[in-house]
Amino acid sequence: MSTSDLSAGPLAGLRVLDLSTMLAGPYGATLLGDLGADVIKVESPYGDESRHLGPKRGEERGPYLSLNRSKRDIVLDLQQPEAQAVFARLAATSDIVVTNIREPALSKLGLDYEQVRKHRPDIIWIRVTAFGADGPYAGRPGIDFLAQGYTGVLTLNGAPDGEPVRTGFPAVDVMTSLLVSNAALAALRARALTGEGQRIEVSLLDALMHAQASSIGTYLATGDRPKRTGNRSLYFAPSGVYPTRDGKHVVITTPGEKFFAKVCRALGTDWDTDPRFHDIEARLANQDELDRVMAEHTRRFDREELVARLIAADVLTAPINEVEDVIKDPQILHNRMIVPVEHPELGRIDVTGIPMRFYGTPVEVRKHPPMQGEHTRELLAELGYVQGEIDTLITSGLAADHLTLRRQRAERRARRAAERAPAG
Repeated sequence: MSTSDLSAGPLAGLRVLDLSTMLAGPYGATLLGDLGADVIKVESPYGDESRHLGPKRGEERGPYLSLNRSKRDIVLDLQQPEAQAVFARLAATSDIVVTNIREPALSKLGLDYEQVRKHRPDIIWIRVTAFGADGPYAGRPGIDFLAQGYTGVLTLNGAPDGEPVRTGFPAVDVMTSLLVSNAALAALRARALTGEGQRIEVSLLDALMHAQASSIGTYLATGDRPKRTGNRSLYFAPSGVYPTRDGKHVVITTPGEKFFAKVCRALGTDWDTDPRFHDIEARLANQDELDRVMAEHTRRFDREELVARLIAADVLTAPINEVEDVIKDPQILHNRMIVPVEHPELGRIDVTGIPMRFYGTPVEVRKHPPMQGEHTRELLAELGYVQGEIDTLITSGLAADHLTLRRQRAERRARRAAERAPAG
């Protein structure tokens, strides 16, 4: 690959087919697109489930828009054998396939590893499942929430005397998406060495078990059972959420004696000489009282004043931001973790950015989240179909473009409205 090619990103020249839906699979493919791969989202006429959930902006849904940048989009009805012939051409041009379709639908659609490998022998085929490709739970439907239950995360999240609480964002799906992209890159390296592609399986269950090295892993090593602590730490104090004068909150944590001394100096106290608080063991034993006096002192300041004071003293602290604060945070903006893209119908859309910075082969959000079928005609032409053949594929329902899908949706809405209208 030439230097000019690399300016388009470290994965320029590679093609990825995203045949997955919702979050873990699609977001993994998105990251590969940000890294420069040509990611093609292959959807059914119904489309990705995330197109049907959540708040709307125009004709699009927020969850879909937030997860599917840096892709092109083609609609194929793979339930029809003739459409599988189109897919065969597409797969032959591709390096990586990402899917989360369960059996038996996977094989019926011609998408299992051996079927796709017939079109591209060295394909890297990655499937996301809930619980694993085989074993006692294989084939079950599952989502992030269920994985949190099976792996005990729900028992560890929440107040000590409260009910189990799920994480407030789809942490398991996001972690799994990173494993999808990581597996793809490792498999590309292996293919470069051996000339062989391979089948890869990634599951939500395994991703979350991997993430629990400090909780389940500690239990395995020592037999010490992890406990639900709310905002506190099992190992040191103070560590928690503290109120401020203006009704807001900050995080303060002290993983080490030097950090507690810094808190004391910042708040103008001598707690580090108090027998109740003079070392970690004493502070853990008297944590309720420590949190009480901490809160008394943090309430003397407005949040911004307190955070500035603590940061000046080199204390480990952070404001607890509302969503409106997050999108204005100067470091988040500096890191380009919120970036704009131009959508052909919706105008400017801000999306989350890329969590890694390359200095030699730039990475960037490259395309707006595609409309369903937006690139069907373009991609069919790239595969060698001429205009008349493309028109036939679309009019026969084997494929669909954006305008056709929009017209069909409008017709369905009109029929439903007519059916609901009172007679006479």
